[in-house]
Amino acid sequence: MIPVFSGRHVEAAVSPMRALDAVREAFIAYARGEWTMPPKVYVPAYPAGDFRAMPALGAEHALLKWVTSYPVTALRTGAAAFLAAQTLGRADARTAAVVGAGVNGVAAAQTFVAHERDVVLWDVDPRRSEAAAEAIGAGVAASRDEALSAEVIVTVTPGREVVLDEGTLKPGQHVSLMGADGPGKAEIATAELARVRVFCDDWEQASHNGDLASAVASGALTRERVTDLGHVLAGDAPGRTSDEEITVFDSTGLAIQDLAIALAALERLDDLPDLVALPL
Repeated sequence: MIPVFSGRHVEAAVSPMRALDAVREAFIAYARGEWTMPPKVYVPAYPAGDFRAMPALGAEHALLKWVTSYPVTALRTGAAAFLAAQTLGRADARTAAVVGAGVNGVAAAQTFVAHERDVVLWDVDPRRSEAAAEAIGAGVAASRDEALSAEVIVTVTPGREVVLDEGTLKPGQHVSLMGADGPGKAEIATAELARVRVFCDDWEQASHNGDLASAVASGALTRERVTDLGHVLAGDAPGRTSDEEITVFDSTGLAIQDLAIALAALERLDDLPDLVALPL
């Protein structure tokens, strides 16, 4: 029998706390070569968008994901955003903001709330940020400038417009860039990337898609200046080196994260009695 998890089942099975642990373990397993992940395959349907096939293999399980915005994606995106902030942000950081109150932005803010961290939401649609904040117990930033002044920032926008122009970030800040996950998208200016400490989820993928792509293509950013987050988590590379350093994490979304959440959901299989199962 093949169990079929609905969005409701995934949310019931995997808490934000469990999602964070699962995604951390996946990053480390991938950095150590224990899990494998071929590059995403893009099926373009521009200008409307694209489809993406994302394969991964690990823990004796294989996964193939057609990219979506359903709960698995939201959980792992929120977990990765918080994990990067927790790992690379200042230890004494107190203020946090999420820019973008869509499905994945709310998931990121919810992960902060689950870990008892104060966080504010800001969105171009104030009604959306207010409704989301009330639902999850977060605050609302009075303005975009207020959100961008937080010590820890998570951007989860469509990536069609730059959120962080040159000179925006101040010493000590950390930013998790979660929205620009495909060709032609960017949430940060190339000139801003060139003057900060840069981390990514996976160099091979990030250097061709999303925020790093244009900076790499122009020569403003080289492989030597970018550190994979998994290597920091595994203890093989340094993270933040000073309180004054500005750190930026570029996420393009990894299939290993989806596999980690799927495996975490399977752990709770026996606790979901109304789960539908299909015959082989």
